[in-house]
Amino acid sequence: MEKNKEKTAHSTKAKAIPKASSQPPSFARLVWKEILHDKFALVSFILFLAIMFTVFIGSTYADAGEAVKVNLRLMNLPPSKEFPLGTDASGRDMLTQLFLGARNSILIAFGVTILCGIIGIFVGLVSGFYGGRIDNIIMRILDFLAMLPTLMLIIVIVSLVPKYNVFTFIMVMTAFGWIGKARLIRAKTLQQSSLDYVQASKTLGTKNIVIMFREVLPNIASLIIVNLTLNLAANMGLETGLTFLGFGLPFNTPSLGTLIRYASIPENMQKRYWQWLPASLLIVVMMLCINFVGQAVKRAADAKQRVV
Repeated sequence: MEKNKEKTAHSTKAKAIPKASSQPPSFARLVWKEILHDKFALVSFILFLAIMFTVFIGSTYADAGEAVKVNLRLMNLPPSKEFPLGTDASGRDMLTQLFLGARNSILIAFGVTILCGIIGIFVGLVSGFYGGRIDNIIMRILDFLAMLPTLMLIIVIVSLVPKYNVFTFIMVMTAFGWIGKARLIRAKTLQQSSLDYVQASKTLGTKNIVIMFREVLPNIASLIIVNLTLNLAANMGLETGLTFLGFGLPFNTPSLGTLIRYASIPENMQKRYWQWLPASLLIVVMMLCINFVGQAVKRAADAKQRVV
């Protein structure tokens, strides 16, 4: 009886002890571990979320009509209780313009990144998976598009379109932004297509589209996430740069680029810092935050660099 009780107690304790999971950690868990290990990435992640929350909440309550309404009695006022960031030469509240401009710049950056990612993933998967003549045709087209001066074409298109808005600008930037992603994903898909699990799926009669999107795509997802994260900051900088040069959003549509453009006037640069400095600091902080988080994501995707 005593032996039976001991066996029963031993089996109960064995059941109570959880078995160690043999499955590897997910990529999201690896990224979070890297962010927690890197203090700069952790602070950047929290700061970027705080900026996003503040910008979208602030832009929700901001009056878009007041942001473009001209009031010459309030022109070039310095920061005060009524106008925390002062006003511009047209008497418009700079804080309202900052909220709306940051929201537009963030939406443009995310929109271009997501659309370029979708097109690049589809073209790269098809080219790398099928190979042969299809791959040759697609790559020759990509080689031709890669030779074109992208910035010059964007400037020409923006100059020719009489009336454009945020959506139009996203489409123009997307038209030339997916080429590099397609080439990168195509190279990784070629490598995956030669592995045994793809050949086994083909032997079993699995449809090609199922193999591409259900089996190959998850295995290169970490590379795609790293690339999209780092390109987010690049797209934000591209929009700001083009708008600053006068080839981005129109002047009556607030964005970080249109606000930084105030610095092109020497008098504003010397005396009216409140018109351009907040937007300049915000774009720098956001790009640094994205880059620090992107480096953590990049380390998580590389087994040699990630935290043990």
